[in-house]
Amino acid sequence: MAVAPRPVLVVDDSRAQRKILQMQLSRWGYEVTEATSGLEALQLCQTHRFDIILSDWMMPGMTGLEFCKAFRALPREGYGYFILLTSKSEKTEIADGLENGADDFVTKPVSADELRARLRAGERILGMQEELVEKNRLVGSTLNQLQELYDSLDRDLIEARKLQQNLVRERYRDYGNGMVSLLIRPSGRVGGDLVGSFEIDATRLALFSVDVSGHGVASAMMTARLAGLLSGSSPQQNIALRAGPDGEQAAWPPDEVAARLNRMMIEDLQIDQYFTLVYAEVDLQTGAGSLVQAGHPHPALMRRGGRVEVLGEGGLPIGLIDGASYAATPFQMHPGDRLVLISDGFTECPGALGDDLGPDGITMLLGRNAKLDSPALLEALVWDLARFAGTEDFPDDIYALVFDYLDPPP
Repeated sequence: MAVAPRPVLVVDDSRAQRKILQMQLSRWGYEVTEATSGLEALQLCQTHRFDIILSDWMMPGMTGLEFCKAFRALPREGYGYFILLTSKSEKTEIADGLENGADDFVTKPVSADELRARLRAGERILGMQEELVEKNRLVGSTLNQLQELYDSLDRDLIEARKLQQNLVRERYRDYGNGMVSLLIRPSGRVGGDLVGSFEIDATRLALFSVDVSGHGVASAMMTARLAGLLSGSSPQQNIALRAGPDGEQAAWPPDEVAARLNRMMIEDLQIDQYFTLVYAEVDLQTGAGSLVQAGHPHPALMRRGGRVEVLGEGGLPIGLIDGASYAATPFQMHPGDRLVLISDGFTECPGALGDDLGPDGITMLLGRNAKLDSPALLEALVWDLARFAGTEDFPDDIYALVFDYLDPPP
């Protein structure tokens, strides 16, 4: 493809000098425009684009140096290479020309070889500038495409967050002589935490808290799958439920629920993810309960008088080790007691001084707010955590579940 000749503007009050330069430049392949004065040249530059300008220094009216300074002040796309034609050779005058925007100088009388060399140098600079502009254009175009992708992904994540929060529709649920209160506060668009409950049968209740490793879409998808596996509305798909000897609905004990989830993660899903878990079941008639802790923060049993007891055996996260075994921890609740399940967003929250809240810290906060009812207790925990961290922008999801064991109805 033929390359368009570069437009060059020749400015000189000498008609003979202009014609000599015009013939030489045309022979070298340039598209030449002539101007008789600096003012005429400036007017041409306002309506035409010139890549190279050859201007005499000494001209009546506007000098070449004044024209150069005015040319640099014009708004334009791309660079214009400015060469001054002069008989001046003093260093201070040359410096003055460079200071006002000139790129190069050619001494009079003009040597064709020298002028050609100077033009080639200007061509190289213009070529590099045009290459840089093109690269910047490509970078800008790529950034625009990335921004469009980011905006699209951001909209999808906002919708995903709405869907994820709809996995737990009831923040407060009454089970007769038991009440469940939930706190759900994701730190980003979508997260990997989940808390909830479901009825095993007419007298037993299951409670759980889950934290999937990582953040983002993959964690959210795993959380959605676990929400289906621990759903009370779809008992046939619930991994914790089974059929009893007489066909009635029964449940696997908590340690077996953890083992079944571990086998599913390693043998069936075979993905590079894991999650921590607390799963508990409570008899609503007797208050007797059993729970399994799999790498999750310790559950807390808040007695009616305000004393806080830490439960659980620690345990391995779900999905890390094939054949991992889990131990159940029994506990006994009395009317007025509360069982609290929390995410590691509490215990691992960094304080303003750099130290994490830790298990002792959450135990202290629970004891401090023990006189509050459960919804107010959850709100107070968030306020206290923000005070400890020095900010309300927590680095991790803040999830919690409180189960109140109430006096049985008459």
